[in-house]
Amino acid sequence: MWNQSTKHNMEGIQLFTLVLIFAGIILLFVLFYFVPVGLWFQARFSGVRVKLIRDLAMMRLRKVPPGIIVEQLIVATKAGLNVTTQDLETHYLAGGNVRSVVKALISADKANIKLDFKKATAIDLAGRDVFEAVQISVNPKVIDTPSVAAVAADGIQLIAKARVTVRANIQQLVGGAGEETILARVGEGIVTSIGSAVSHKDVLENPDKISKLVLQRGLDSGTAFEILSIDIADVDVGTNIGAKLQIDQANADLKVAEAKAEERRAMAVAAEQEMKAKAQEARAAVIAAEAEIPKAIAEAFRTGNLGIMDYYRMKNIQADTEMRQSIGNTGESDTKKE
Repeated sequence: MWNQSTKHNMEGIQLFTLVLIFAGIILLFVLFYFVPVGLWFQARFSGVRVKLIRDLAMMRLRKVPPGIIVEQLIVATKAGLNVTTQDLETHYLAGGNVRSVVKALISADKANIKLDFKKATAIDLAGRDVFEAVQISVNPKVIDTPSVAAVAADGIQLIAKARVTVRANIQQLVGGAGEETILARVGEGIVTSIGSAVSHKDVLENPDKISKLVLQRGLDSGTAFEILSIDIADVDVGTNIGAKLQIDQANADLKVAEAKAEERRAMAVAAEQEMKAKAQEARAAVIAAEAEIPKAIAEAFRTGNLGIMDYYRMKNIQADTEMRQSIGNTGESDTKKE
């Protein structure tokens, strides 16, 4: 009995020991997770002062990865930047890119570009790549414009392409216009410059005039870039817009003239029909008047104003008149036949 009891006690002790060891492992894992001692030692040996509980452990509770913050703090400190853990942690919690901001600050500091932490975080939170902006400020960027078509004063179309060399304006990155605005303004300037040329030959002989006129307009105002130069890469001759417009105008004038002629013809036809109608109306009036003659003769017989001899004399005169008209018509027809 004693041996069995001792055996049960030993098994219980062993089980309890295993539970304690397992609990200790879990406790150590949780402890080292919330209290990253390794990062604290890394920061201390790198010359960066951070508090183990107040800084690193509280970062875990605020769901901020202490590895990123400590790593970037070490990099910034080694580069001679004055950045604190609170600054980096605040920017991370705001949704910013801590690594990009630190890289941009270091690059700006080495290039003697004025850029503080507040400005860098503002640019990053505005949605722009602050490190790329600093790189463009150090190494200017070349932007190729699309083909821009414009017409000179002599009516000849020219198609130009330009290369715009820009440098990022750090102070205008927040709220400044982007590359699309630069391209639109340069295209507008090219169109204006070509349109003001008296002849397209002047532009072909001196394409640098376009660059000079465009640069004088201050196209980079209100943008996130500073235009360093505008170089005309290519100028091609297009169609003769002036001649085409003249042809179109001539065709339009011809159609207008044809329409007016058709209008006049229609009016003449209408006038002719109106005159025919009036002639028919006059003929009807004559017929109506002639119909009254027998009535008048009968009335003259009844009243005694016309005698029978007078009536025969009048009929003879009418017969002579009709005979003469018939002879005259026959002579005219024979003349036409000859």
